[in-house]
Amino acid sequence: MVDSLHGTGVVVTGAGGGIGAALARRFAASGARVVVNDLDAGKAKAVADKIGATAVPGDASEIVPEALDALDGTVDVYCANAGLASGGTEDADEQIWAAAWDVNVMAHVRAAKALLPGWLERGSGRFVSTVSAAGLLTMVGAAPYSVTKHGAYAFAEWLSLTYRHRGLKVHAICPQGVRTDMLTASGSAGELVLAPTAIEPEDVADALFAGMAEDRFLILPHPEVAGYYAARAATPDRWLSNMNHIQQKWEAAQK
Repeated sequence: MVDSLHGTGVVVTGAGGGIGAALARRFAASGARVVVNDLDAGKAKAVADKIGATAVPGDASEIVPEALDALDGTVDVYCANAGLASGGTEDADEQIWAAAWDVNVMAHVRAAKALLPGWLERGSGRFVSTVSAAGLLTMVGAAPYSVTKHGAYAFAEWLSLTYRHRGLKVHAICPQGVRTDMLTASGSAGELVLAPTAIEPEDVADALFAGMAEDRFLILPHPEVAGYYAARAATPDRWLSNMNHIQQKWEAAQK
């Protein structure tokens, strides 16, 4: 059961819109003191002003010290939500791969490195990782995104198994399509695979709060992903064959 969030210090990265903004609004409505982070300073301020929060713009990898200052030295919940939806194949430029790795994985690692000493000393803390169903499954047409989201999920899993007995609670949010700018930017692959079952950002926030109330690690705003994930593990060749049919359908649609 999640304790009252009233007065807790919460940081949400990538919160200038989409899922991040929905999370920030939900935490603020629950009485939390919220830091809204985004690379776009104007977007961060706009969201913060609407919900009575504090805007801390900039690179998500570097904001923990400033966020701590804004929250009087205490971050109780850190939502590692900022992400890059990098498309492409193995042939994508190495700068695209490096940027995806830096934002989708290493920003999470850096935040945990900065926050864990304090959390472990006091025996409590909550790390929320916005992963994506691509981190459990995959996404056609987006090798850098799929690979790094697998990494984000693996890191969240590792944090949970390593520190749960010391008071750390970890949640990995793994939605499929969500009606955000990121879905629009995913192009024809997103239109084929994600758009038909896309949900609103507020639905993701609802799923997270339900998962926190039950202390669940894996948060699935699209419940059907559990079945896909089980099939991937139990019958990988069948699952890969089915995914390849989707790949072929996507390729045919582009001709």
